[in-house]
Amino acid sequence: MRKILVLTCGSMLTFGLAGCQQKELDVTEPSDKGGPCDPLVDPATADGPHCIEGLVCDPVAGVSDTWVCGEPLQIHGLVIDLQTGEPLEGALVNGQDRTGAPLGEIAVTDVMGHYELQVSAPRQPDGELASDINYTLQAFARDYLPFPSGIRVALPIHAAEAVYDAELKISVIESPLTTVGLVMLPEELRGGVTVTGIVGGIDPGGTLVVAEGVSGDRVAQYGVSDRTGAYTIFNVQPGAATIRGYRRGLELAAGTAQVAAEDLAELALEAVAEGEENLGAVSGTVQIVNAPGGSVTSVVLVPVSVFNATLERGPVPFGLRSPDPGLEPDVTGTFRIPGVPAGTYKVLAAFENDRLVRDPDTSIGGTELQEVTVAAGEAVTVDAGFKITEALAVVAPGAEEPTATSATPTFEFADDSSEKSYIVRVFDVFGELVWENAMVPSVSGSKTVLVPYEGPALTSGLYYQFRAISLDGKGVPLSATEDLRGVFVVE
Repeated sequence: MRKILVLTCGSMLTFGLAGCQQKELDVTEPSDKGGPCDPLVDPATADGPHCIEGLVCDPVAGVSDTWVCGEPLQIHGLVIDLQTGEPLEGALVNGQDRTGAPLGEIAVTDVMGHYELQVSAPRQPDGELASDINYTLQAFARDYLPFPSGIRVALPIHAAEAVYDAELKISVIESPLTTVGLVMLPEELRGGVTVTGIVGGIDPGGTLVVAEGVSGDRVAQYGVSDRTGAYTIFNVQPGAATIRGYRRGLELAAGTAQVAAEDLAELALEAVAEGEENLGAVSGTVQIVNAPGGSVTSVVLVPVSVFNATLERGPVPFGLRSPDPGLEPDVTGTFRIPGVPAGTYKVLAAFENDRLVRDPDTSIGGTELQEVTVAAGEAVTVDAGFKITEALAVVAPGAEEPTATSATPTFEFADDSSEKSYIVRVFDVFGELVWENAMVPSVSGSKTVLVPYEGPALTSGLYYQFRAISLDGKGVPLSATEDLRGVFVVE
C-alpha cells in the first residue's frame, strides 16, 4: 500500500492554510466523487490518485493543479442540414471552453445525425459541476460550410443546464443550442478528398489545420484538432496542397500532399518548436478615438489563407489574441501576442463585440487592414497603429445574437449625429454581397435609422448579415456597425 500526504480544506474560499488539514491518502485505492485524482494517472496501474470506475477526473474551477472526481458530462444533440432539416451522418462535433480550447475528442454523428460529446468540466471541490461554465460547439461535415464560420458565430451553452441521468450515471446538456444546422457548400466547392492526421506536440488541441494552395482565390478548407491532436479537413480540392497548423505556442512542420481522387490519411504535422518563448510574436498599438471613456478592445490574428476579404474576418487560431484567450478585452494602447507560429496573418483590431470598430475613415492613416508575415521565432511589430472608433449600435435584427426575421426585414441601427448619409449592405452565409443601398439619407429627430430590405428574395432557413456605414458630406466613411452583429435567419 502506498500513501501520500495531501491538504484538505473546507472551502475554496480559504486563502491560507488555516482550516486545512493534512490527510494521509492511499493512492492505490480509487477516489469516489469529490476525491482527489491525477488526470495523467492510468487507473489500470493504480500508480497514483485516480477515480473509481464510471467517474472522470476534472479540474477544480479557479484552482490550478487541483483535480477531483465527478460524474461524466456529455453534450447530446443533432447535426442537420439547415435548409432541409435532414440529419447528417458522419459530421464531426467538437466542444470548446471559454478560451477556445478543445474539451475532449471529436464526436461523430450517427445515421440519425445524433452525437454524444463527452467534455471536460470544471468542478466544485465536492465534484459537482461548476454552474458558471460555458461551452461552444464546432461542427464540420463533408460538402458543408464549417460551423461557426462566415457570418455565423457559436452561442454559449451553459453547464447550469445539465441534467443528471440516473440510469446512465452522467450529466447531460441537451437544448436547442446543441442542434447544429450546417449549410451546404456551393457546388463548385463540394467533392474533393478528406485529409486526416495528427498534430504533434505536448498540447496540440485546438490547432487550426489548413489545406493551403488548392483553393484558388477562395478561403482554404480547414479543420480544428481535438485534444488528442486528431484533425480532419473535408473537401480538399485536387492539386499540390500544403497542410499547415496554427496554434499559440506550437510551431509545426508543414505537410505536403498531392491531392488526387483518394482520401489522404495519417498525415502527421510534427512539432519543431514548443513554448511561447520559442516562437514568434506580434505587437503594435491601437488608438481609440471618438469613443466613450474607458473603451477597451482586443486584437486577433487570422491566417490569410482562411481570411474572407469581403467580410474582413476568418477563424482565429487558438490563443492568437490579445488579451489572452478567455479574458475580457483590455487593450487601450499597446498590445502583444506571443507564441505566434510562422505564417502570414491579417491583424484585426476591434473584431470582437466591444462596441468599437476599426475606423473606416479612408482619408486618414491607421485605418487600413494590416498584414504581417512572421518567420519562425521572429518578433514582428505592425507598421501602422490602428485607429478604433465607436460603432454604430445595431438595434435589430441581430443586436446580441442571430434573430429570426421575415423575408423582407427592416434594419434598424443607431443614428450617427455627424453623418450626411449611410450605406447598408446585406451579405449571405458565404460572405457574398446580396444587396446594397448606397443612398440611405440622414435622419432628423430620431435616434435610430430604419432601412427596409428591397433586394432579391432571401432564402428561408439561411443566415444573413446586414452592415451599415455612415458617411460625411464628401462620402468619407465615419463609422460602421460591428463585425459580429446584425446577423439574422429568414423564417
